[in-house]
Amino acid sequence: MLKAVDIMTKDVATIRSSATVAEAVRLLKARDWKALVVDRRHEQDAYGIITESDIVYKVIAYGKDPSKVRVYEVMTKPCIIVNPDLGLEYIARLFADHNLHRAPVIQGELLGIISLADIIANSNFLEQPHTILLEQQLQDEIKKARTICDQKGMYSEECAAAWDAIEELQAEIAHQRAEKVVKTAFEEYCDEYPQAKTIYDNWYSTWPDAR
Repeated sequence: MLKAVDIMTKDVATIRSSATVAEAVRLLKARDWKALVVDRRHEQDAYGIITESDIVYKVIAYGKDPSKVRVYEVMTKPCIIVNPDLGLEYIARLFADHNLHRAPVIQGELLGIISLADIIANSNFLEQPHTILLEQQLQDEIKKARTICDQKGMYSEECAAAWDAIEELQAEIAHQRAEKVVKTAFEEYCDEYPQAKTIYDNWYSTWPDAR
């Protein structure tokens, strides 16, 4: 899966919070940017962000003089940041949850900025609709397996069979994406209920139809 560091725009500029909005506009126009990252005042300080929307909605819409309004008056701070190792789908979910259009990519220091356009340009969801359906099916099956294990008990054949089917589904998804399954859904379940692994192994080794 692509990560933020793979799709981010490295050409990004910072601006001081004390700068005027007029200065910010000139910088945006000069490089055809949509947003500027507001620099920290010190190492423990948080980054901020000022976007075209901030300028339009908070300055122009109210007839304010951009040469008299400071960046810190209209910026968003602290802003939501993206870790460079975050996967593309999780970035999209983060943007959806917080109604974001763009966010800086930061790990100790500013590395770049990522936008909705970057996500769309690098997404292959149109080419892999089957994988998306499998992912949805996987989540549904995991919920069913947990319910079965709660109702039938971890000692039941039904519980073990449900997790076996899920592992096969995860393997298929990994194959479709040419990725390796780092941790199966059943292993995550065992992290919550350690006894499940022993019960599953005992049943699985004695079941005559086990593969």
